[in-house]
Amino acid sequence: MASTHDHHDHHHGHHHDDDHARTFQPDHPDTEYDVLEQALRELLIEKGLLTARQIQQQIDSMDSRGIENGQELVARAWTDPAYKARLIAEPMAVIRDMGIDMEHQPEVKVVENTDAVHNVIVCTLCSCYPRSVLGIPPAWYKKKAYRARVVVEPRQVLREFGTDLPDTVEVRVHDSTADLRYIVLPQQPAGTEGWSKDALKPLVTRDALIGVAPARLPAA
Repeated sequence: MASTHDHHDHHHGHHHDDDHARTFQPDHPDTEYDVLEQALRELLIEKGLLTARQIQQQIDSMDSRGIENGQELVARAWTDPAYKARLIAEPMAVIRDMGIDMEHQPEVKVVENTDAVHNVIVCTLCSCYPRSVLGIPPAWYKKKAYRARVVVEPRQVLREFGTDLPDTVEVRVHDSTADLRYIVLPQQPAGTEGWSKDALKPLVTRDALIGVAPARLPAA
């Protein structure tokens, strides 16, 4: 079945388990977005809108976040059908209920993997990512190789992550933007039916939340 690319127009202002460095090598760090970020930071300080300390505090807060909130969302959805339905229907409300301030954050959409559809997330122009929920993205997510290739040849990219999907499964590529971010709801691993939410959380990896891999299988 053909792959599809869910593309949205961009208007950007702006602990991965095993970093996929073999294929997605680091780019030069001084990109146009680095330059733009520095200019915007200096302007905010110059205009007196924010202090350097306030900006750094926000950066430190964001950098300290991990995938724990994403693990909580998925594990609870696996154990509570009503919660899962609400998470897909109104994710912003569910995220706010977790105590995460979403007032000035981009919209977040949750896309569910099924036996028929596999979702994968990218930001084709830079590195838009649901940081308020998942923390900082892995390094390979920001690299040009991943951003360009996953749209054109998603099945090949997934195979390089160890995810080999049958032809009967449709692959949908979702392009994140400054206004809309995505989180994948992976399928619950077979053999974990009846497990508690806390037991399921470690099976939810960052790769699974992006869609380049399924959830981790339980130990034998």
